[in-house]
Formats: sequence, structure tokens, C-alpha cells
Amino acid sequence: MRSDCPVSFALDLFGDKWTFLIIRDLVQGKKFYNDFLHSKEGIATNILSDRLKKLEHNGIVESKVFEALKTKKEYSMTEKGKDLIPVLIEIIIWSDKHQSDLAVSRDFINKANKDREGLISEILLGLK
Repeated sequence: MRSDCPVSFALDLFGDKWTFLIIRDLVQGKKFYNDFLHSKEGIATNILSDRLKKLEHNGIVESKVFEALKTKKEYSMTEKGKDLIPVLIEIIIWSDKHQSDLAVSRDFINKANKDREGLISEILLGLK
């Protein structure tokens, strides 16, 4: 840690432009390396590998051998990772407020503004 500042601590874990996109992809149901690799932002293989290792090392993501194909890893969020869902929602709300024409539905924004806890619960149910 650079300091005992809570903002600095968080930025040390996910303060680059790729880490939260991986978390977003996990929330949206992506589970495999190639799923992340083919996201529209176009992450490089070396960066993806590094960020997945960092997230796993810090207890935000876990991986297990995929039973159907033993050479493949399946990634999922830990409880610590799931605790980032409200942060992700806040980033989406903030982005929608300050930039038009983003790929987020009015339904999502309305639900996030009116029943944030219900939205979080719904997302968590989808991750099980």
C-alpha cells in the first residue's frame, strides 16, 4: 500500500482502465478467458491475464478448472468481489448522468435510482 488512505487502497486494486471492465463482464455473466478477451473494448491478452491474476490474488475473483474441458478455467466473483456491485452501479449512474448515448437502458437507470437494493439483489441472484 502506498498509504493508509482508503481511496488509495481501492485504486491500488482496481485503479486502471481494465479491471472494472472485467468485473462488469463477470456481472454480465462472462466466465471464461476468451469471453473477456472478446469484449468490445479489446483488452490485450497480456493485460487480461495480469488483471485476472491480480483480481484472484486479492480475493475479488476466483477460478476453478472447468469440468467439461479440464484445460479451461472458469472465473467467478467472490463475496469480496460481489461487494463491488454497488460501486459498479454508482459508476453507471454517474456516467449516464454526465454522458448521453451510453449503452444503458432507462429501465436499469430507473431501477437503480428507485430500488437500488432490489437491483443489487437481482444482480446477485444472477451470479449464483
